[in-house]
Amino acid sequence: MPLWSLVLLGIAPILILALFLVILRWTARTSMFLALLSVLFLSIFIWKVPGEQIAGASVDGLSTAFEILYIVFGALLLLNTLKDGGALGVIKRSIANVTEDRRIQVIIILWIFGAFLEGAAGYGSTGAVIGSMLVGLGFPAMAAGTMVMVFQSQSVSFGASGAPIWIGLNTGLGEGKIEEVNNILQVSSASWDQFLVEMGWKVAIIHGAVGALIPLFMVVLLCRFFGENKSFKEGFGAWRFAIFGGLCLSIPYVLAAAFLGPEFPSIIGGLIGIVPAIFAAKKGWFMPKDKVWRFGDKSTWEKEWIGVMDVDPNEEKTASFSTLKSWTPYLIVAVLLFITQVNFLPVSSWLKNTIIDINGIFGSDIDTSIEIFTNPGFLFIVVALFTVWFHKMEWGSFKKSLKNSTKTIWTAGSALVFAVPMVQVFLHSEGGAAGFESLPQTLALGLSFASGEIWAFIAPIVGALGAFLAGSNVFSNLMFSRFQLEMAVQSNLGVVWVVALQCVGAAAGNMFSVHNVITAAAAVGLVGQEGSIIRKILIPATYYILVTGAIGYVILIGIGFNIGTFVIAAIIIIIATAILMNQGYYKKGLY
Repeated sequence: MPLWSLVLLGIAPILILALFLVILRWTARTSMFLALLSVLFLSIFIWKVPGEQIAGASVDGLSTAFEILYIVFGALLLLNTLKDGGALGVIKRSIANVTEDRRIQVIIILWIFGAFLEGAAGYGSTGAVIGSMLVGLGFPAMAAGTMVMVFQSQSVSFGASGAPIWIGLNTGLGEGKIEEVNNILQVSSASWDQFLVEMGWKVAIIHGAVGALIPLFMVVLLCRFFGENKSFKEGFGAWRFAIFGGLCLSIPYVLAAAFLGPEFPSIIGGLIGIVPAIFAAKKGWFMPKDKVWRFGDKSTWEKEWIGVMDVDPNEEKTASFSTLKSWTPYLIVAVLLFITQVNFLPVSSWLKNTIIDINGIFGSDIDTSIEIFTNPGFLFIVVALFTVWFHKMEWGSFKKSLKNSTKTIWTAGSALVFAVPMVQVFLHSEGGAAGFESLPQTLALGLSFASGEIWAFIAPIVGALGAFLAGSNVFSNLMFSRFQLEMAVQSNLGVVWVVALQCVGAAAGNMFSVHNVITAAAAVGLVGQEGSIIRKILIPATYYILVTGAIGYVILIGIGFNIGTFVIAAIIIIIATAILMNQGYYKKGLY
């Protein structure tokens, strides 16, 4: 069967999701069920994958779904415990003391502090913690879910202590043990670790440049979709702090990659970046010149904005203890995530001894594992129980928190039990009797016609495709890094930079991965509105992938009158024009 026919067949599950989930706005549960049926049909009848491999992949998917639900449940339980115990009211008051402007809050809490959590833990825990926290702070559930998805970009490549580099890229390129790969990369196995460190630095440079403007996209989308006036202008009113906040993260982020290694960019960027951001907000530096921006009265919110766990400020309990005591559970979470995930501390290796490995499921070559104590969800539950004692919370209130968290997670599970097995069957579709490459590899090969200079733009698209399908930067790098290397050679481009573009594109793909959207929707109590979230984040996702390709083109081909510099210049002009037009509104008194 010709390649183009296989590509058309292989893209069918993606088109099904685009039609039913994004365009028609069906629920993720129904859309993912239809996509699962299509993948099963392709695997069994076209790719002719052995039944035991399909069954093994499905079980692996269910195991992954359990891990996701475990994380989200823990994050929700902690949030509900803080809410029902009154600590959340104190936390909200402390944030308001820094700024009541919701545009600035989302930059500080999600973009910068979220980067630290992503670097420490990753694997969906950041979205679960910060997404639920934003809802608790009074954000509409849809706004919180959308912002969480936009966040999943710059920090992701160095999430979980650099796992996309140390695990995804390292394994995808053969861990320095494949002579052919080493010859192409011009690196010896003895200096392989140093090569990965240098790769991380290159990835961070591209991310730092592209990601610095993402906070501006966040506030503009926040105001346009969820503001009382549905105004782009109100978003651009915060452009100074948005760009400043982007640099607060990007500068220490890139320096950490250059001098410390792939474990630290997101962790260090978040820890260091939050200090000048909070200081500037309290001092009024770079702050919007217009009025403090807030959401409209809750009675004016659209029905689809509101999730099952929205906080009613009229019924909210506020504790009498201190701000520090209220924040302590989240501070403990941050510390525990750090010490249990980073590789240079022994706690991570100790906890890994508790992982239950299941090898050769149904006689296939697919393995899976069940993580109880290494999963971030376990830490969230432990801290929630600690909070009951620490805040002297009544057990009746905690039982209410437990009931509400369980109810939310039960609904989310109905979508994930179809979504993740579908993804795993899709990924494990190689080795069938038909002799075809796996479905992801087939789709990537379908783009190989664009080899040559233009591959600088295609490379991040392939990376994003992998993350979209697998819901993971790690898996995208694992699947496609070797393919990117081969395409770089075929296109006569700098191999290392092409692989870096793969890594950055894979991070951008997390922004619209259905896998991650379902997780974010569950975390904010908005199951069933996944398609609406995806529609809203297509603009920043397109920007991220397009500008990544443009920067890659300039790096690989050079500065000059070419498509790379044209795209970069066009983006800068568009954003600068929007900002200048916004300034004009101030002068005319029309704001």
